[in-house]
Amino acid sequence: MDLNHLIHNFTLITLVALSITTWAVIVWKLIQLNKAKKAGETFVEGFWKTKDLTDAARYSKTAAQSAQQRIAYQHFATLSELNDNVHQDLNHTWSRQDLLERVLTKQVKNERHIFDKGLALLASIGNSAPFIGLFGTVFGIIGALSAIAASGSASMDVVAGPIGAALVATGIGIAVAVPAVLAYNFFIRRTKILGSELDDFATDLVNFAQKTGFHVTSNVTAVSPAKTEQAVISSASKGVAA
Repeated sequence: MDLNHLIHNFTLITLVALSITTWAVIVWKLIQLNKAKKAGETFVEGFWKTKDLTDAARYSKTAAQSAQQRIAYQHFATLSELNDNVHQDLNHTWSRQDLLERVLTKQVKNERHIFDKGLALLASIGNSAPFIGLFGTVFGIIGALSAIAASGSASMDVVAGPIGAALVATGIGIAVAVPAVLAYNFFIRRTKILGSELDDFATDLVNFAQKTGFHVTSNVTAVSPAKTEQAVISSASKGVAA
């Protein structure tokens, strides 16, 4: 087997590997986003059913993990830290509302990054698979033409088989690209919807904090570990400074 056929066959193997990767990512993203949506809806429903601020803070700490749970936890952790350290250093000279909004915005962005994982891979496969298939087709045709020339015959029955086999790579490349592109567009829409829900929840938390003047009671303050609170405030302050 000459080099042209080796390249053609290697291209086919590559496309098969990309196809397997595409479907693995699709299944993973379906499970991830469906789980995130259900967990988020469950948490938000339970959160707004809590009796008071202390109960809400406790629920945010003990509820099952979800994007909304982590946002709510950062919300109470930030308020607790501000309650204890307001105006003691430069990290706390921002207004309570500004600092809370920055912390929640950063947390929402972190959650969006989690939802976006795998999408770049789908986009890359969708964009490159047809060209990879075409690359294999070119070398397949070159090999086929070389074999035809060596046989000394250019009849249709001799030409059609090798050329048709070479074109298979282009067809496979398109077959790999189409699911990747469709899945990418579908998941982009899903992540945007989930991201909008997180933005709305974060906004609701800020409005909720306004009712208490961005202050929390000592009972609520005791809910969040001090180290975690300090990490949240320091991280937000560094983001503001940057």
